[in-house]
This record gives sequence, structure tokens and C-alpha cells, in this order.
Amino acid sequence: MFKTTSALALIAVLGVAGCDNIDTDGERALVGAGIGAAGSAALGGDDRDTATAALGGAVAGALADDVGLARRSR
Repeated sequence: MFKTTSALALIAVLGVAGCDNIDTDGERALVGAGIGAAGSAALGGDDRDTATAALGGAVAGALADDVGLARRSR
């Protein structure tokens, strides 16, 4: 559980940091999923933790502009 929590925290910080230059929700979701999976792998997460982190990153990326964490470019 601690690994999953750490991975999700890493996703939230890194995923949102890179969202300003990405135009669409789909692109932000892909970036968030990639960051989540990479972060989980770097923290030594198993397959379930990595999948959970990727899903969390995708959701965070897709919703970043809706909650005001990224600017809408259009």
C-alpha cells in the first residue's frame, strides 16, 4: 500500500508539472499514464502498483485543466 501511495503522489506532482504545454485531455492523459508507470517502476512497484499508478496519472492528466492545474490553450 505504501508503494502505491508513493507512486500516486509522484504522479500528482510530476504529471501536473508537465501539462501546460499539452493541448488536449487525451495527450495529458497519455503523459500522466507514462509518468505514473515510470514513477512506479522507479520506486520498485509490482505490476499492480504500476497499473494503478498509470491509471491515476491518466486521470490526473485528463482532469488537470478542469480543476485549474493546467491552462487551457484553446
